[in-house]
Amino acid sequence: MLNLSFMAVQFTGNSEFYLRLLIDIVSCLVLIRLIYYPIYKNREFFFTFIIFNIIIFFITYLMKNVEMSMGAAFGLFAVFSMLRYRTEGLSMKDMTYLFLVIALGLITAIGMGTLIEITILNALIIIFTYVLESNLLIKKEFTKVIQYENIELIKPDKYNELKLDLENRTGLKITRIVVDRIDFLRDTALLTVHYNE
Repeated sequence: MLNLSFMAVQFTGNSEFYLRLLIDIVSCLVLIRLIYYPIYKNREFFFTFIIFNIIIFFITYLMKNVEMSMGAAFGLFAVFSMLRYRTEGLSMKDMTYLFLVIALGLITAIGMGTLIEITILNALIIIFTYVLESNLLIKKEFTKVIQYENIELIKPDKYNELKLDLENRTGLKITRIVVDRIDFLRDTALLTVHYNE
């Protein structure tokens, strides 16, 4: 069992702990505040990701004194996070960011390299995430579900007219349209519109 008084003494006399904590918090804030939040605008997950990262950092740093490998620590928190969030209906992107904040906390807390190496590793994770989220490699595509009343235009041979009509009405640069459902009683169709910003 861990001795709490020993850990308190270790925190107060260990500048490496505070430097690692600073690297972790700055890395997580850059990832979530400057990359995740401007794109997804989800305040609830903003709070969750930051707190999750900090708690994982604290716990894994404390467990560093116990005989435990990086793989065991990572497995423990990965399993915990999957069990906790599997019922929340997280999107694939949100789950990926959850994985990233777990990884940042673990790498920074018990990484075996120097502080400079840990900082560089965190920076590489952030840079790769930014590049993949930006339009540098591939254009991002968004979707909207639209209830459309002019079902005459949903015929395959009138696709261009349908696209033009939807672009005029919505102001979106549409790349493709998928007809999900047709309601002949109400003369409407449910369309999924794919567009680029």
